[in-house]
Amino acid sequence: MNRTLDAQRAALLRLLSTLSFRLGQFTLTSGALSDYYIDCRVTTLHAQGGQLAGIVMLKMIRDLNVDAAAVGGMTMGADPLVSNIAAASAWMRSEGDDADCIHGFLVRKQEKAHGGGRRIEGFHQPGARVVIVDDVCTTGGSTITAIAAARDAGMEVVAVLCLVERQEHNGRLAVEEAAGPGVPFLSVFTAEDVRLDHISVTK
Repeated sequence: MNRTLDAQRAALLRLLSTLSFRLGQFTLTSGALSDYYIDCRVTTLHAQGGQLAGIVMLKMIRDLNVDAAAVGGMTMGADPLVSNIAAASAWMRSEGDDADCIHGFLVRKQEKAHGGGRRIEGFHQPGARVVIVDDVCTTGGSTITAIAAARDAGMEVVAVLCLVERQEHNGRLAVEEAAGPGVPFLSVFTAEDVRLDHISVTK
C-alpha cells in the first residue's frame, strides 16, 4: 500500500470517527441493542468523505484484479459509494490510468410497479462481472439481498466490499455463505477501528 493511499485511508477513518460514530444506547435495524451507532451516510454524503470512500474502495477493487465492469448495492446505504467509486474510476482514467471505468447500479428494495418494473437501476449487462458494496455490515442482510438481485439479473458477483464491518451477529459468515466459494468479502474498516479513532479524538 503506498503512502498516498495510507493517508487517504487515515483521512477517511478520521471522518467516520468524528462525523458518523456515536457512543450511547441504540436499537439497531436488526432489533439488537448496541452501545454505539455508526451512520456511514453522514460521511459518504460528505464532499470529502464521499470522494475518499470512492478512491479507497476503487483501489481495493483494482488490487483484487477481478476485472469488474460495475459496482452496485442496495439503496440507500450503497448509493453514495456506488456513485463515488464510479466517479473515481472515471477521474483516474482521465489522469492516465489505463484501466476501464467502473459503472454503477442500485438495487431497489422491491421492483417498480410502473415503467419497466425493474429491480436494478443503472448498469445492467447479463454476464458482466460486478462487485457488491455496502456501507455497514451487521447481519449482512442488505448485502445478501444485493448479491441475489445481481445474480437474478444475470450478472456475476466477483467480490463484496463494505466500508465498515461491525464484526457481530455472524454478518461476515452470512455474507460469505451467500457470496459462495472464491468470492472475497473485504472491509475497509472494522467498527473497532472507528471506535478506537473516535476515542483517541474525543478523550
